[in-house]
Amino acid sequence: MQRYGYFTGLILVLLLVLESTSALAAAGSRGRTGGSRWGANYFPNIRLTTHEGKTVRFFDDLLKDKVVVINFIYTSCPDVCPLETARLSQLQAILGDRVGRDVFMYSITIDPDYDTPEVLAEYAKAYGAGPGWLFLTGNEDDIIILRKKLGLFRPEIQSEDSNDHNVSLIIGNQRTGRWMKRSPMEDPYFLANQVGGWLHNWKVASPNQSSYADAPDLRKLTTGENLFRTRCAACHVIGGADQVPDFQNARLLGPDLLNVTQRRERTWLARWLREPDKMLAEKDPIAMELFARHQKVAMPNFSLNEKDVSALIDYLETESRRVEKFELVRGAVAKSKANATGSKKASCCQKSKSAVLTSKEKSDDRNLVDLAQTPDKPNPVPAKASMAGLLVPGGLGCAFLLLAFVFGSGKRMSAEG
Repeated sequence: MQRYGYFTGLILVLLLVLESTSALAAAGSRGRTGGSRWGANYFPNIRLTTHEGKTVRFFDDLLKDKVVVINFIYTSCPDVCPLETARLSQLQAILGDRVGRDVFMYSITIDPDYDTPEVLAEYAKAYGAGPGWLFLTGNEDDIIILRKKLGLFRPEIQSEDSNDHNVSLIIGNQRTGRWMKRSPMEDPYFLANQVGGWLHNWKVASPNQSSYADAPDLRKLTTGENLFRTRCAACHVIGGADQVPDFQNARLLGPDLLNVTQRRERTWLARWLREPDKMLAEKDPIAMELFARHQKVAMPNFSLNEKDVSALIDYLETESRRVEKFELVRGAVAKSKANATGSKKASCCQKSKSAVLTSKEKSDDRNLVDLAQTPDKPNPVPAKASMAGLLVPGGLGCAFLLLAFVFGSGKRMSAEG
């Protein structure tokens, strides 16, 4: 009887182990497909057409086992769609060849009657969409069902004569069931970090090895700078378009805004920032010329009030002055270094006429070194240092040039040795 009881107990233990293993395997299978709640039983497998004219199924072809970025747009949108699409253009450039390999981007129209595959193809081209970023259209009722399933449909803003829609996009990993709504106002690097790292459970190594110890100190932004960063920076720069990061330079959709307050009348500029859609509808000559020159990408209407517009114009003006002063200083210092390196003998008594500041420049009430200081980096020169002392070859300027020459010679000697 004891032996019988022993074998019976052993069989029961084995059965429990087998049952637990089967349950774990089933749970693992559900996890790999996002679970039944976020799998094929939840998402509609609707038929959609890409901007390339190809018919696809939403779940089977676009979503299953993928990390995705999804937003809803319409190409005639006068406000947030251009900004949202421009942000995705930046995201695409940051992620590089990962888009189409382990990250997939989908922009789905909410106006399928107008946004045919041909219209979407032109829109995709204007924003530089590459492999892995699809613009899609389909049956309007099916798209509404999809928006509801993704949590990107608000009934209170829908009407027969309205194309209003959420300004959010959604990112997710269907395999793990991890989803999150995001905003087009976010920094593209932050969004790329979430899509390329967090949604992959940090399994993909980041090429960026920067240390938090090297991160710049945070500073308080003015209203104008905050507006520029969140509304304008996706398409514009203020000076130095050839020096911005490669991802942004590749997709600059609008003009360089350096000294735009000098090139345009303030009244015109203020109205353009406040209601660009109306000015395009009225066929304002300058507005139409800008629209034609910049790939027919319409300037969005951000519903800015007069206070916002004034703050933004003030920032464009002050930042343009800062950039110009910075370029002046950088050019003068580079020329001084080039002269010191190129000459066989450095004479601290020899003046360089190109480095001497004019009386007008000397009378500027703002220190040039302070103006040349970039916003996110500490000033490498003491705030009280005179720019004339740095650039005029006398006193500290002479010592600076001599040190540059000796340091350069030392580097050459160590290289030759």
